[in-house]
Order: sequence, then C-alpha cells, then structure tokens
Amino acid sequence: MVIDPDARSTDGEAVRIAKDVLCAGAGAKICLPEGPEEFARMLARRGQRRPVVIGDDRALLRVVGLLHKERELAGVPLSMVPVGSPAAVALSRTLGIPTDTVAAARAVLDGGERPMDLLTDDSDGIVLGSLRIPGGSEATGAGRGASVPRQSSAADAADAADSPAARGGGPVGAVNGHHPWWKPYARTARTALSLLGAPAGGRWAAPRAGAGGRGGVRRTRVPGQRLRIEADGVLLADLDRPVRGVSVVPGRRSAADGGELAEVVVHWPGGARPVRTRARAVTVSGADFHYRADALVGGPVRTRTWTVQPAAWRLQLPRD
Repeated sequence: MVIDPDARSTDGEAVRIAKDVLCAGAGAKICLPEGPEEFARMLARRGQRRPVVIGDDRALLRVVGLLHKERELAGVPLSMVPVGSPAAVALSRTLGIPTDTVAAARAVLDGGERPMDLLTDDSDGIVLGSLRIPGGSEATGAGRGASVPRQSSAADAADAADSPAARGGGPVGAVNGHHPWWKPYARTARTALSLLGAPAGGRWAAPRAGAGGRGGVRRTRVPGQRLRIEADGVLLADLDRPVRGVSVVPGRRSAADGGELAEVVVHWPGGARPVRTRARAVTVSGADFHYRADALVGGPVRTRTWTVQPAAWRLQLPRD
C-alpha cells in the first residue's frame, strides 16, 4: 500500500478509512514515501505484493509510468483508492474506479482485474485517459481539471516592472494624482512585447489596455493552431487550415475489425463540424505545440506520434 504524500496532506481522514478497510480485509505493508525517488524505491521493493495506490491521478500516473519504464507494466495488476479533489481524481473516475473511499477500497479487495489500453508516444510517454492538443496554459478545460501555471512572458516582465510594488507603491499609473509622462510609452512597450512573444496560433494573444490606458488586462483567444494531423497515414488536417484542438482517447473498439483503436477528433475554429475517426497511430506535427496527456503537460515539440497499446496494463475494478 503506497500512500502518496499529497493524499496524506489533502484528506488524512480518507487515507485513514482506506487503510482501515484494506488492512481489515488483507495483509498489507504500508509505505509512506516523502518524494518521487522514495516512491520509486518502495515500488521497486514490492516483491510479489500487489501495488495499491492511495492518492490522486498524478500518483496513479507515476506508478504506471515507473512500471512502464521498467517494462513490468503488463505483469503487475494495479489497484487504486482515489483521494483528492474531484478535479484531481477525474482520470480515476473515467477509468471506472469508484471515487468513494470505502467503495474503492472494497473494489481493491473484492473486484476483478480488467485489461486496459493506453497510448505510448515516441519519447516513451504514456496516456491512460485522454490526450489534448493544445495543452498547457492555452488548453482551458483540456486536462481533466488539473491546473497548470501560466508561463511567464516578456509582457509579464514588463507588467511587473511597471507594477506599484516595483515603483515603490502608490496607485497604478498615478503619482500624486498625475499620470507620469512615461506611462503611455510603457503601455506601448508592453503591447509590442506581447505581440512579439505570442506564438503564431492557438495561444493567448496580446493584452488590451482599458479605456484611457487604465483598467485591467484582458486576454483574447487566437482562433486556431496550424498542425498536420495523420491517423494511420490518412491526413486529417494540414498546415493550410488552422485547427482549434485535437483529442485522442484510447480504448475504442472498432466493430469492423475487432481491433483496439483510439478515437481521434479534430475540432475546427468557428464551430465547423469536427472530423472523427479511429486509428492505431496518430502523428501530429507543426510549429512548437504543447499537449496534455491526462493530468500532465508535455512539449513544446514539433512532431510526436502516439500509438495504441491494447491491453497494456491491468486495473482492479468493481465487478459488474
């Protein structure tokens, strides 16, 4: 039983309940890692014991990723008791794991193993639930509820330099009731830096000053990102037409051939009808782009290929 440190600090009562239920139903060795390195060491010393993860989606992804790198994922059935906010355990819920602590612990004891598909990419990364492009600060709502800090930019640096704290206090844009002579030039420099620092598409665009140069900064959406998308060699989108987003979800079975395929959806700006298909491999290329694989953000990259690995891992779930 590997208890993630974030789970202990987030909801200690849920952790206690999970431990009580699991220890009452089976023999267990409790591991309390304090960091990623200790987490990996404890997992490596599991012997013949079945790993049970108590934590959020990132803890599950950490365990699956470690076993995948050791090429032991297919031979080790995993169990999970989700502990965290609803957004932090959204992936677990999607996979079919109960989010109620007692129900999840009972599924660990009495459930059955179910083979699960995943996606692997050409950098040995994995995707259990969904892949979203774009990913990062511009992918609102694409990461199953996980938050990602917005990356700083040249415009942010200019804003910081022009902040009241940097000037030693006082209202924004005023000194003794008068606006300084350099204020319009600072606004112009911020806008120029924003335009120069913003990528070509699919990112947050330049800030707009309020009326009279005062007021907050509003960030607007640049419609689309130019990407080339291929599914099993079939071209779905090319660089001549921007796309609003791409999603890839593993584990969709095709009734035609019985094979395990991923569902690929390409969304266009302006509400045009999306393109949907199923494929075993998806390649995305173009200008530097970020992607969100479950709760984690990757990139920037210029090309990446994801391939379906059917029945690549096993998860303990409630019996039907």
